[in-house]
Parts: sequence; structure tokens; C-alpha cells
Amino acid sequence: MKRSFLTLAGLLILVACASPAPAAPISTLAPVGEAPAVSGDAVIASADVEPAQVVELGFTISALVKEIHVTKGDSVKAGDVMMTLSVPELEYAVIAAEADYKARSQAAELQKADKVLYVDPNTGVKRWYSLPREVYLKALSKADQSKAVWDTALANLAQATLTAPFDGTVVDIQVIPGELVQVNQVVITIASLDHLQIITTDLSERDIARVQAGQDVNIYIEALDETITGDVLRISPIAENVGGDVVFPVTIDLDGQPDGLLWGMSAEVEIQTE
Repeated sequence: MKRSFLTLAGLLILVACASPAPAAPISTLAPVGEAPAVSGDAVIASADVEPAQVVELGFTISALVKEIHVTKGDSVKAGDVMMTLSVPELEYAVIAAEADYKARSQAAELQKADKVLYVDPNTGVKRWYSLPREVYLKALSKADQSKAVWDTALANLAQATLTAPFDGTVVDIQVIPGELVQVNQVVITIASLDHLQIITTDLSERDIARVQAGQDVNIYIEALDETITGDVLRISPIAENVGGDVVFPVTIDLDGQPDGLLWGMSAEVEIQTE
């Protein structure tokens, strides 16, 4: 009986030694430095605040600056005169052309009558003579030619006046009165600061296919610590290369412009692509 007990105990020890140890659980580690996942319903990108319209203005002729009618920061309406050049020769050309046209026009009217009165200086006898219509038509043609010269002179003089092409704000003036302005030299810059937009700077080609015009956008303005809303206005059809990456600028129109929003501020946009 004792021998049987010892034999059974030995078998139990052998079985215990032969049983494999339970395997330790394997932990899965996330790759180091992996970017956080972005929701599949939105595209996130950095952006800048820019005016809807910006234009650098110059003259098509060269002359001295006569007068500057605006100062930096002024609001202007479309058609407002902002700067004029000193061009006395063009002003004289307009005056001369106008006088010539009026004289020729009056001469044509005098020859418009069917008959003209002729008084003989020796006898004082008065006689009426028929006037060919061709005489009037020839005089009218000369008057029309003179009018064309006057119109050209006015157009040339208009080149010496710089007007605002749209409602905006004068953001830069680069000349002073008396300075010589060259052809196509930038003299004034205006922008629509009351209508600012958001333009993305790093929206990659991998995400642009998910973006469409009209999609809702949440915009966080870092300088104001404020989130505003808007919608995608347009997508650039041409890519840009930024630091070796291919990006597509996307313009976002704001639902409302908050106080304190300025040209050049940074923003982060979240385009809802759902």
C-alpha cells in the first residue's frame, strides 16, 4: 500500500513538470511619433486671414505727382479720385480740341440751310443762292473728326487721374507730391478690409478630393481665441508647392466678421466633409 502511494505521488510530480506554463499576454504598443487620427468627417488645415480684394494701382503715363487726395487708412468708394498727375500739355490739348470742335460744329450748322443770302457790296442787291447739301455734309464730317480728336484728348487726360476701382481702404501710399512717377509703378494699394476671407495654407492633395464648395467650416482665430463659422467659397484649380508638399489653397467665406479680425492673422479651419 505504501509503495502504491509513492508511485502515485511520483506520477503527479512528473505530470506537473511536463505541463507548459501559461503564455504571458502580448501588449500592442502604438508606433512612436504617430500623428493623432483625424475624424473622417472633417479636414483640418492651417490658414491665414486675407481681404477678399487687394489691388496695387499705378499710372499708364509718367509725370510728376500733382496731388494726393487720400491718406493711409482712408475708406474710399468706387470712382473716388485718389491721386492726380501734373500734365499741363494734356490739359491744353483738351482745351484746344474742345474749341476746335465747337468752331467746326457751328460752321456746319451755318451751312445746313437750303439757301444762303448774298449781298452785292457794290450795288447792295440781295440775292438768295441754293446751297448744295454736300457742302453741309462735308462741314459736318469735319466737325465729327474734330469731336474724335477732343474725345482722344479727354481720354489721354484721364490717364493722369487715379480712381478707386472698388469700395475699400487705402492700406499703402508709396509716393509723395512732386515725385516723378514711372509707367506702371505701384503708387497706392487698397483692400476690402471690411470683407475678409480665410485661405488655407497647407491643405494637402491627399485631402483636397474630400473638399467641395459650400461645405460648412469651423474657424478658430488664435489671436482672438474665438471660433467662427463660414463655408467653402472656392478651391484653387492650381496646386502650390510649400516646403516640398503639394497643397491646394481653399478660400472660405465668413458667415460674420468678428470685431478685431485683421489681415494676416493665423487660423485653423475644420472643414465638415460629411
